[in-house]
Amino acid sequence: MAVKDTELTHLRRCVELAAEALEAGDEPFGSVLVGGDGTVLAEDRNRVASGDRTRHPEFELARWSVDRLSPEERAAATVYTSGEHCPMCAAAHAWVGLGRIVYVASSEQLGAWLAELGVPEAPVRPLAVQEVAPGVTVEGPVPQLTEEIHALHRRFHAGRA
Repeated sequence: MAVKDTELTHLRRCVELAAEALEAGDEPFGSVLVGGDGTVLAEDRNRVASGDRTRHPEFELARWSVDRLSPEERAAATVYTSGEHCPMCAAAHAWVGLGRIVYVASSEQLGAWLAELGVPEAPVRPLAVQEVAPGVTVEGPVPQLTEEIHALHRRFHAGRA
């Protein structure tokens, strides 16, 4: 997938946030919400180490957007993220009316990496965003950054499987 320089900047920030999550003992995922005018509105990283498995950054950004943005602003926004939304986050994204999603690594790629590492399957089936939210515009993966995300997942799961 070809991405603009500004989009690559947002995606690099997602990789940085994923690395921050890893350093905090969390699974390496990070996301940035960007307004229709290109302004960074909010960002977050995974926070599931607390035991609350719903603390995904994409879900948090969906919640944040409802409290602070109009429906029109949400529709014009883009969520940049290190990994394709899980079904829970894809549903939240669609329910609150956020615009497009641009991700570094796909759910399919992540599933293959985790299988290679011997990580047990998650309790929720990994589905592509468009299987959950067919009206959402989705772009990815972004090969320029995929290996960086892959490396973060290898580090997180080293010795865990």
